Amino acid sequence: MKNKREIREKVWDVLTEEKAGRFPFPLKGRIPNFKGAEKAAAFVTGMEEYKKAKTVKVNPDAPQLPLRAQVLKDGKTLLVPTPRLKAGFIMVKPEWVPAGEERRAASLSHINKYGKVLALTEMPTIDLIIVGSVAMTEDGRRLGKGEGYADREYAIIRELGNPAVPVITTVNSLQLVEDDIPVEEFDLTADWIATEKGLLKTNSAVPKPEGIVWSRVTEEEYEAMPVLQEIKEIVEGRKR
Repeated sequence: MKNKREIREKVWDVLTEEKAGRFPFPLKGRIPNFKGAEKAAAFVTGMEEYKKAKTVKVNPDAPQLPLRAQVLKDGKTLLVPTPRLKAGFIMVKPEWVPAGEERRAASLSHINKYGKVLALTEMPTIDLIIVGSVAMTEDGRRLGKGEGYADREYAIIRELGNPAVPVITTVNSLQLVEDDIPVEEFDLTADWIATEKGLLKTNSAVPKPEGIVWSRVTEEEYEAMPVLQEIKEIVEGRKR
């Protein structure tokens, strides 16, 4: 049985060999950008879950740029985590973006010019979450690039009181694997997978995190992500 690292390496290699990836290169070590990302995004925007959502959190990686831009075009509020979660989340409201500049506003290099970093106490209720992935199984088990940010981001919003919401990932069909991806208590699963070929409902039986597993947070993580200490103080303050 392959471990997580081996599964990731296999997927990165397949995408490279099949020339299914696209800039930025190399694909290894990142959420890989893939050919067909726009088609996968179009399938998502046709979903009822998407149409009903008013605030959508999308990861900042390249393959999800078409979705981030479309969220703004569709008049929805976009929420994007800051790099390495150092400062929490950036919010971009559609009325802050001039018509025709949605893709620019949704790009990581320009988003700060259009949006603002939110204090955790200002976080709006998120209605839908879209994540990138390196590998997915059809039953919703997911592998990111190995740093745990998507898992931690979901845990953060739940810790802050956000209700459980649908999670969708967009990937190339070559990123679907039959390997037995192990799942730990902090791992995030996906309810839907969108590829360039269509939508797949995972019917995942694995429960999602209901908050941060504080016993698994290291001192190094507290230092790297000051937002974690802030969340802990908010949570503890509510209990007093």
